[in-house]
This record gives sequence, structure tokens and C-alpha cells, in this order.
Amino acid sequence: MEVTDRGARFILEQLEQQGYEASAVGGCVRDLLRGEDPHDWDITTSARPEEVLKVFAGEQVLTTGLRHGTAAVLLDGNPYEVTTYRADGTYTDGRRPDAVVFVSALEEDLARRDFTVNAMALDRHGVLHDPFGGQADLQHKVLRCVGEPERRFREDGLRLMRALRFAATLKFSIHPDTARALHTCRDMLTHVAGERIQAELFRLLPGPGAGAVLRAFPDVLAVFWPELAPLPGFDQRSPWHCYDLWEHTVRAVENVPPTIPLRLAALLHDVGKPACFSVDESGTGHFYGHPAVSARLADEMLRRLHTSNALREEVVSLVERHHWDLPPTEAVVRRRLRQLGPEGFSALLALQRADLHGQAGDIAAPRLAELDRTEALARDILAQRPCLSLKELALSGKDVLALGVSPGPAVGEILKALLDRVAEGELPNTREALLPAARELAKEFGYPL
Repeated sequence: MEVTDRGARFILEQLEQQGYEASAVGGCVRDLLRGEDPHDWDITTSARPEEVLKVFAGEQVLTTGLRHGTAAVLLDGNPYEVTTYRADGTYTDGRRPDAVVFVSALEEDLARRDFTVNAMALDRHGVLHDPFGGQADLQHKVLRCVGEPERRFREDGLRLMRALRFAATLKFSIHPDTARALHTCRDMLTHVAGERIQAELFRLLPGPGAGAVLRAFPDVLAVFWPELAPLPGFDQRSPWHCYDLWEHTVRAVENVPPTIPLRLAALLHDVGKPACFSVDESGTGHFYGHPAVSARLADEMLRRLHTSNALREEVVSLVERHHWDLPPTEAVVRRRLRQLGPEGFSALLALQRADLHGQAGDIAAPRLAELDRTEALARDILAQRPCLSLKELALSGKDVLALGVSPGPAVGEILKALLDRVAEGELPNTREALLPAARELAKEFGYPL
């Protein structure tokens, strides 16, 4: 195995030629061993920061991380982080070391890293340095902390989320000692900013092992999202549901496409159920109004992680609408396509399918078949290129004003009503049909002409 990136090889060669040790380190080595092309390359070296700057005096170098021993060498516009061998000092804030100490041995540098699969180095001669068994853990698909797991997690609370993210994206099991420490140290996440949690969560959720991680560590997620805490073990007491509320949720996550909006919507779609739970005289559980409550909670939870407004609104809308009826009837499908747009309609279908996959199979089967028919009908309707937006309507605001309607909200109300009728197939999208309909609507709404 060798360092395959030209820029990384150049950096290693330059440092070696000046008498320093240097190796590629961390994720790029892990990815190479897995047969994947690394996304970025990090270099570790015995050269001190000021010596790195001298070696690369002829290149553009970013020095913002120099106090921690890191210089970023820019080659063809790509940054290569070059970091001096170091050992971290104490972590009094649970986020970053109070100080770093530069050391002379590669193994000391690797010993400070989080997981064995990230604690390997590869020099330009193809020699792999693996003092903590990372290659064996890769082969066995096990994620394990370097050294004592509790110490690693108490140094930096973000490592808890990194552990879950790596397990999900690599589809690895978590070593029992590391798993125990994840549960024990979960409160360390209270020291981590919402933006940093968001970044790791958004890489975790699309991962092929996301379901296994969610099943095993709901208590960790509940540190920053306590709304999830009641879900594990919650008996829904319903013939529709053969799983507890958390297992139902995890199965929904596993059965939507691995996009962030859909995975988040699946994760949060029933978070309001515990607050809406009631039991009737027969002992059957009900959750009246839970979509609205779940949407409100989802909004609060996503704000806590500082997600973008657009993403938050998309997820909250899906959660709020996840119980909408989508029968395979032309009028309803046309109306929903008009309300949601083709992409929104498809996303809601996907979420409802996933929801059903988390329910009792014999009851869910006919409803899944019905959604298949709804999807087929939607495809047929869309093939006809229906009018679904005001821009596509054959009548404009100027046309409505020309009828004598006064400027103001009346124009928009008339156009929206016309669009609804066209979208649902009640009117053809032609000026000849829409002009008299607009005149009648103006009278119906009480707007003088």
C-alpha cells in the first residue's frame, strides 16, 4: 500500500529530504486500507511548526492552526494539514486541550487519537505504523477507543458523536468497552455546541448502520434531544403497532431514502406521541393530535442544533403532514400535488411508506399496496404536465384586474381558487375557460366588478 495522492507524496518527500519523519495519518490511511479514495490527506511529522514553515517557504501556507502545531499547505488549491507530533494536555472544558506538547515519537502522537482505526500512519515508503491494532479492528469491523475509553470521551465530548457517526457510516460494531463508556460518559455532550452535534448527526443518519446505532444508544441522543427519552420501551397498545415507539421510529428511519430531510422526518415524526397518549375503555392506545405536537417539538429540536431555516421547515412540514390521507383517487392526488409539488409529494409518500414498515406487517400490507397505487396515479398525472403553480396558470393577475377587480388581496384569492380547480381537473388550463370562471369567482367572493 502506498500514498496515492500526488500532493501528499510531495509533502512527505520535502519533509524527509530535510531530515524529518513524516507520514500520512488518520482517516486517509483508514480509507486506503478499506479500498476507498481518501477525501482529504493529513500529514504528521517530527518537524516543529517553525520548521514546517521553512520547508514550505515557497508554497502558500495557512497558519491559523499553528499554535496547535498545524500548518495547512495549499497545493493546487487543496489544503494539506501538516501537524507536528504532539501530546494533548488536560481537557478541563471537555472540548479542547488546555495546551499541546510537541513530542518526538510518532507512537506518542498516535496515542492521543480517538479510535484505533484513526490511529494509523503510512509513510511514503509504504510502511504502516499501527501500534494499537487499527488494521485488525478494520478487518473485524470494530470501532474501539485508543487506550481507556472513558478517558478519551471525557477529554472531548464530541468524540461520543464521532463514535456513533463512524459506527453508522462504516457499519461497524462498537467494542463493548467503548460502548459502555459511551453510556457512562453521555453527559459530556452537554459541553458540545449544537452546530458540532448537528455536523456529526447529519453524517450519522444517512449511514448504512444508522439503525443499529439508534437502537443501541437512544440515551446518548437524548442528552441533546431529551424529547427522545420517553420513546424506548413505550408500549403503544395498538393493534397497528407490534413494536415499542423507539423500535417503530428506528424502522421508519431505516426504510426512508438516506437523505437528511427524510431521515430527520422519520426520526422525529412520532416524537409527540407520548404527550398525546390516551387509552380508551377497551385498553387501546390513541395519540390524537400527535402530528401537530410532533411538528412543534421537531421545530424546537432542530432549532437547538441550529439547522438551516429551509431544512427545518421542510422536516417540520413532513412531520406535520405524515398522517395526511393519500388515497389513489385523481382529485386527491391532484390536490396534494398542487399543495406539495412533485418533490414534496414524493417525500411524503416515502415517509408514509417508512411509517408503515414500522407497523404490524399484516395490517400495513394493504396500506402499502394502496400507496403504490397512489404513486402510480401521480406518475400518470405528472406525465400529462398538469398546471401546479400560478406561473403555469393560463391567466395572470393583469387578466383578473382587466375584469374590473380592484387591486389587492382579491386578485390573489381568485387566482389561487382557479389554480385549485385546474390542478384538480375541474377546469382546463385555458384563457377561454378561466376568464368566465374568474368572473364568477369575483362575484362569489363578493368583489364588485
